[in-house]
Order: sequence, then C-alpha cells, then structure tokens
Amino acid sequence: MEQNHHLDDNNLQRTLTNRHIQLIAIGGAIGTGLFLGAGKSIHFAGPSILLTYAILGVIFFLFMRLLGELLLSNLNYHSFTDITKDYLGEFAGYMTGWTYWFCWIVTGMAEVTAVAQFVNFWWPDFPTWLSALITILFLMTLNLLTAKLFGELEFWFAIIKVITIIALIVVGIFLIIIQFKTPFGHASLSHLWSHGGWFPNGINGFLLSFQMAVFSFVGIELIGVTAGEAQDPEKTLPKAINNVPIRIILFYVGALTIIMSITPWDQINPELSPFVELFKMIGIVFAASLINFVVITSASSSCNSGIFSNSRMLYGLSKHYAKGTGFFEKTNKTGVPANAVIFSSALLLVSVLLNYMIPNASQVFTLVTTLATVFFIVVWSLITISYMVYLKKRPELHQSSKFKTPGGMATAVVLLAFFIFMFALLFMAPDTRIGVALTPLWFVLLFLMYRFDMKGKKA
Repeated sequence: MEQNHHLDDNNLQRTLTNRHIQLIAIGGAIGTGLFLGAGKSIHFAGPSILLTYAILGVIFFLFMRLLGELLLSNLNYHSFTDITKDYLGEFAGYMTGWTYWFCWIVTGMAEVTAVAQFVNFWWPDFPTWLSALITILFLMTLNLLTAKLFGELEFWFAIIKVITIIALIVVGIFLIIIQFKTPFGHASLSHLWSHGGWFPNGINGFLLSFQMAVFSFVGIELIGVTAGEAQDPEKTLPKAINNVPIRIILFYVGALTIIMSITPWDQINPELSPFVELFKMIGIVFAASLINFVVITSASSSCNSGIFSNSRMLYGLSKHYAKGTGFFEKTNKTGVPANAVIFSSALLLVSVLLNYMIPNASQVFTLVTTLATVFFIVVWSLITISYMVYLKKRPELHQSSKFKTPGGMATAVVLLAFFIFMFALLFMAPDTRIGVALTPLWFVLLFLMYRFDMKGKKA
C-alpha cells in the first residue's frame, strides 16, 4: 500500500487547498433549511428570528474557535474523534466517531430523499427511489476518485448557494430603496417592527425558533473532518473559522431581513419557500425552478459531505479500534479510504428502499432528523468537554497556541450550558420529544459494540 507521509503519520493525502476549506466551511453553514425552512422559523418567531440567528452565529463561531484550537494543538489529530479519545478516553472517542457517523448516515438519507422530491418538481412521474439511487451512485463515484475532487465539488455547490443569497439581498435592497409596491404595501424595513413588534409570538415563539434554526447549522463542524486532508492546516483552518460569523450574519440575518422587509412576517406562508415567493413577486417567472435547482445542489452537497466525513470517520475508527483487520483503513492510490466510502454509500441505499416502500417518507424523516440533531448536539458537547479537559491537563499548549479561543474556560462553560438548553427545548416540543426519548437506546447499543470490539482486540 502506497503511503503518504508529509506533515504527519496520516495516510490520507493533503490535497484540500485554502479555497476548498473556505467554501466547505460556508457550505456547512448554509443548509437546505435556509432555502426551505426559513418560512417556518419566521412563522414561529416573527422578526425575532434575526436575534435567534445572531445568537447562534456567535455560539457556533466560539464553538468553531474551540475546535480549531484543539485541532491545531496536535497535527496528528485526523478529526475530532482523535480529540475526544485523547482527552476523555477510549470509549468517548468510540462514541464520538460512531455517533457522528450515524448522524451523517441519517442526514444523508434525508438529503437524498429531498433531492428525489425536488427532481419530482420537474418530472412528477419519475420514481423517487430511482432519483435517490442515481444520486447516491453519482456521489459515491466522485468520492472514490480524490479528496481534491470532493473539495472541488463542494466549492461549486457552495458558490451556487452564495450567489443565490447575494442575488436575493441585492434585489431586495433595490426594492426597499425604490419602495417597491407589493400586495402587502410598500417594501420597507419598518415591516420588521410594525406588525406586532419584534416578539409578536412572545418568548415562547422565540425559543421554539432555536430548535428549527439549529438544524441549519448541522455540518458546520465539517472543517474538523477536513483537517486531515488540508494542505496547510495552520493557515487555512484559522482563516476559514474566523470568517464563519461574518458569513452567517450576512447570509442568514441579511437574507431574512430582506425577506421580512418586502413581505411582512405574518403574510409569509410557512409551507412555501420565502425565496421562491420573493422572486415570483418581482416577476421572475422561473423563480421556482431556479430555487429548485439551488435546493437540489444544496441537498446533494450535504449528502456529498456526509459520504466524505463518514468515510473519514470509519477510517479513523478502524485505525484505532479495528480487531486486527483494518478493513476501513485501506486507502486507494489517491489516498481515499475506498472501502469506507463504499460502505457508507451502501448504507444510504436504505433511503432508496424507504422511498420505494413509503412514497411519502416525510414522517419517518422528521423522527430521523430529530435523532440526528440530538446526536450532533451530543458530539458538539463531547468536543466542548474535551476542550475543558485540555485546558486543565495541558495549559502549556493553550498558552503557546496561536489560535486561542476567546474566553477560554468561560466560553466552554457557556457553550455546554447552551447545548444542554437545546436538549431541553427539543424535549419540550411534542414533534421532537420522541426523537430525544429514543436517544439512550443508541448509547446502550454503542456500549455493547465497544465491549465486543475491546474483547476482540484483547483476543
């Protein structure tokens, strides 16, 4: 097996450049949720949704800084599984790796189904299971070629999302300046406070919006998986992370401010994409098709990221916990863990089966995506706890770090408190409660798997 040893003992090849890492970071921060789910979150919170996204922007920026400091403290870390294993012990590393892997299998299934449903917008008679199958095979093939190709694909997927949002903001600013007449009156920033104030649905509506808005940020931690294949992690990671808050504020807060200034929040249909509605209103007839295309690329991008990160998680888990077989450890000539890519893609085929058996799989996916969100919060919490241990155990590494987390321990405590608050919110909402209640089963299963693996290791 040909191995590549520059920078560290990493068999994966460092082919992801600065622009790849930058755009993977942006793509991770702009989910399909913005294009589709924005109507629902506006419906819950009214104009206070802007505050929700601003708070989440700060929280996730601090979280990314914390993850960045940990990754750069030791360039032998392939991903955050190595971090939790180092600071919280073998079982924590095992739990992080498999939980994150499961998150992306579930998210990937949901995204593949989304692609299939949006293809139906153009071709209503095309079977959804066939669209799902084609999507998985296409993305698997691309992921088997090189990591650089993954970076290239994500780069263009993210560019499409960014151009769409910037176009919406520019058009919106122009409409506000000329006070464009809409069926709801003239476009104006005053719509933000003149329809029941900033908190029209009270503090309850504001709190409920967090649970939906957090869905949009799933995948932001993906930079932590690309670290093992970044060409110059000490330069590219800090740059990508520091740009996250500005972009979140611009894309989320900017886009939603424009949408609510043109259509008052109480006139926005939660079932429709506010992006499509806005473009339609100004007479762009192909708006629905345009946004449909953006959403298909957005969902494909998310699924593509899932296959990439899952294969790297399996690669890392195999390196540390394999029972002497190391099946997922094998890399091909271009340094891609091929067996791990094929296995992760194969599991996504369950979504093809679900789409074949249940043409309307949306109820299944509400439950499944809730589970994924809970698991993402578990992974984020474990990384935060690892950071707290790192500060206590290795203060000299923190002192010498060129990329210190602002606030250090105080920041970590705030983040952990916020993640616990998110658990409580998910448990309070009836549609997500069952997902939270099922979570302990996964950790019992993991513990049994771990015991079995450890026995195999000793044998």
